[in-house]
Amino acid sequence: MADCCNDKACEIEVLRNRQSSTLKIVLGINAAMFVVELTAGLISNSVSLLADSLDMLGDALVYGFSLYVVARGSRMKAKAALFKGVIMAAFGFFVLGQAIYRIIYPQIPVFEVIGLIGLLALATNGVCFFLLWRHRADDINMSSIWLCSRNDIIANVSVLFASAGVWLARSGWPDIVVGLALAALFLRSALSVLRDAIAELGKTPA
Repeated sequence: MADCCNDKACEIEVLRNRQSSTLKIVLGINAAMFVVELTAGLISNSVSLLADSLDMLGDALVYGFSLYVVARGSRMKAKAALFKGVIMAAFGFFVLGQAIYRIIYPQIPVFEVIGLIGLLALATNGVCFFLLWRHRADDINMSSIWLCSRNDIIANVSVLFASAGVWLARSGWPDIVVGLALAALFLRSALSVLRDAIAELGKTPA
């Protein structure tokens, strides 16, 4: 019997198992944080927290879908990446709409809640980022997931800036500005993922 370490099929199976285990962990983390941030965003009237909660939900859906394709071929993984790009774009437009609504109907969010939940989200996403780091170059599926995780860190830091801005200015505008910035980030990342997915689909047979 061939040594498993020299068996390419065995190496691929081990990689898939590692990917699945990592995806299950980050799926659970993001699903829990979605509930926490959504509740906090509604209580504090924060656009930035609502945006970040939807980002958590999007990640949870993405990780769940990625678990489905982790053991499948390149074309299916490219389709998964395409699906992720669409989700990211949809959330970007949603956040954009929320920011516009707050401009028309202004409210001052509770900066203490924004800061506390923002720190919690940053800590949990830091864990996810660390877990996904070693898989970032495995394939297009894991690469797009790592890109989502990287954006989460940026979004969390932005939420903390929003909290500080609301506290200093006693205005909801810092929260709105962060919401608009997050929308731009989501849309830019969506474009990148969609472009890579379409290119991969063009290279793989139907």
